[in-house]
Amino acid sequence: MFPEHRELIAQLKASDHHFSRLFDQHNALDQKIKNMESHIEPGTPAEIEVLKKEKLLLKDQVYVILRKASASKA
Repeated sequence: MFPEHRELIAQLKASDHHFSRLFDQHNALDQKIKNMESHIEPGTPAEIEVLKKEKLLLKDQVYVILRKASASKA
């Protein structure tokens, strides 16, 4: 997620607990969705859709923090 911000993500994960939690939640949801889609974990299409929406909200929140952090460094 956001490879162009790899360095900033590493910095924020180390210094911003809220960012780190959001980032980790996003990655955990991503893995859960992949497992459900691969039938490793049980999940209906509706459940997967809900998880994808949650993941997108987390991604949006992560991006807002990244933009603010980038702007403050510029």
